[in-house]
Amino acid sequence: MGYTQVALEDKLLELYPELSNHQIALSLSFDEERNAWTVRFRKDGHSRYAFLDKRDADACMDGQECLYLGVLIDQYVRDLENDLEQMGEL
Repeated sequence: MGYTQVALEDKLLELYPELSNHQIALSLSFDEERNAWTVRFRKDGHSRYAFLDKRDADACMDGQECLYLGVLIDQYVRDLENDLEQMGEL
């Protein structure tokens, strides 16, 4: 792989500062069967999941934004914020 899970988490947080700006936690685990990273986004007990293909993760580590993941992150930030608003937690 050439990088650690922590290094990939740090890189994703660097590429997508909106996660930290909205206090959304990020965690990763590698799914051997799918040859992809499972990316979990959490905020205040709410969560969303995405898969990041190893090839895309490699590109992220090279400093390229992951287009598919970037679109999902944008959507998940809105979804998590809306969920919390509807529950009166924001």
